[in-house]
Amino acid sequence: MHRPAKSARKSARAEEPYLSGYRIMWMMVLFDLPVITKREKKDAAEFRKCLLNRGFFMAQYSVYYKVLPGKEAIEALESSLKNDMPKRGKVEIVCITDRQYEEIRCFEGGGQCNQRKNPEQLRLF
Repeated sequence: MHRPAKSARKSARAEEPYLSGYRIMWMMVLFDLPVITKREKKDAAEFRKCLLNRGFFMAQYSVYYKVLPGKEAIEALESSLKNDMPKRGKVEIVCITDRQYEEIRCFEGGGQCNQRKNPEQLRLF
C-alpha cells in the first residue's frame, strides 16, 4: 500500500474543511417580545415561525438554538435575522462554540436532566 509523503498528507488535510469543536458554533436567540395587542401577538408568532423555518430548535418558549459550521455562517444568519425581528421588544443573540455547548448543564424539577444530544443536522458535517 502506497502512503503519500508526510508533507502531502498535511497539505491534503489543510485543504479539507476542518470542523472542530472550536469551529462549530451554536447560535442562541433569546427574546422578550410584547404580546398585549393583536398586532404584537402576531409579530411574536411570525418571529417564532421565522426561526423554525430557518432551522432553529426551540429550547424554551422564547429561547431557540441552531448549530452552524463557523463564524462566517453565524454572521450571515445574524445579518438576515435582523430584517425579521419585530420592531418592539428585546432580542439577544448569543454564540458559543460546540465545546462550550457541551458544558451546559440542565436541571429540571430540582434534578439534573439527561445529557444534551446534538440535533440530527450535525451529522451532515
